[in-house]
Amino acid sequence: MSEGQKKNLEQQLWNIADTLRGRMNADEFRDYILGFIFYKYLSEKMNLYANTILKQDKISYSNINEKTEEGKQYLEAIKHEAILKLGYFLKPSELFTQIAKRGNTEETEQKTSTKNNFILEDLATILKNIEQSTMGTDSEDEFDNLFEDLDLSSTKLGRTETEKNTLIAKVLAHLDKIDFLLEDTELDILGDAYEYLIGQFASGAGKKAGEFYTPQEVSKILAKLVTTGKK
Repeated sequence: MSEGQKKNLEQQLWNIADTLRGRMNADEFRDYILGFIFYKYLSEKMNLYANTILKQDKISYSNINEKTEEGKQYLEAIKHEAILKLGYFLKPSELFTQIAKRGNTEETEQKTSTKNNFILEDLATILKNIEQSTMGTDSEDEFDNLFEDLDLSSTKLGRTETEKNTLIAKVLAHLDKIDFLLEDTELDILGDAYEYLIGQFASGAGKKAGEFYTPQEVSKILAKLVTTGKK
């Protein structure tokens, strides 16, 4: 990762932390951020895989009309392949970037649009759909209760549903500015994001976080020690 990419990643993650700071403990908002990061990762991976399948048809996954018969046929075929290859499935309308844009639609735009920027209920449904899409498959155990720490009904997010929605929309907007660059197999943006967050908030999470987070510098030294003299 370039220095510029790293700075952007850390800046957006810090912006998200600032948005949630004061409403809950560091270990709690870390769990929210990690959950949304993984939702975004799954979305980008799904979109990339679907576009690879659709390349020969010269259409993009996000442009599929889910209501037409042709669109439904495309989705059924892609879902079958995605479950086998990725272990889960997301429709175009369920992708992270679509929800993030909806949640941050300006009121002036809404007057000429039928879209609603209230996303909490849809977001909760989408997270459940990801888990349910794996039922009866080899990946079911790995996805079981995957997003259980993302309590979108928590009063810590706001006193009213509107306040909760506004806060979550802000979080998604910051996260939407991060590109995981999944096409580049040499990069691990997801891993870097996880490591940065756990490293920043390990002290605020108490002993539990200290047990599972080891700074990268320490890991490298340990790796060199145990491999000294070995080919």
